[in-house]
Amino acid sequence: MSVNKVILVGNVGRKPEIRYVGQRPVATFSLATTERGRKTADGTETPDRTEWHNLVMWDHAAEIAERYIDKGTKLFVEGKLRTRVWQDNNAIKHNITEILVDNFDILSRSSSS
Repeated sequence: MSVNKVILVGNVGRKPEIRYVGQRPVATFSLATTERGRKTADGTETPDRTEWHNLVMWDHAAEIAERYIDKGTKLFVEGKLRTRVWQDNNAIKHNITEILVDNFDILSRSSSS
């Protein structure tokens, strides 16, 4: 048995970009998660560490994202990791790891919404 499950809570980095694959809408955007820095017993301080995640939402979820998600929105996301490889026009290979979103909740809207 194997499991590919991702759970994230973070802030949207940019407004979702919507495109269509055939008749299916797909939304792509980034989500930032931050681990707070801390002070160790010997007084050494470690800084905050922010990770950026590429999210992909399809169909109805993409439509919801287009309407209600903006930069700064706080989200709870459940999904799975996918890695894509493609070659550009210069024959250079590119890799990207994305979160295919299965489920999400909007925890708070950005103040600009």
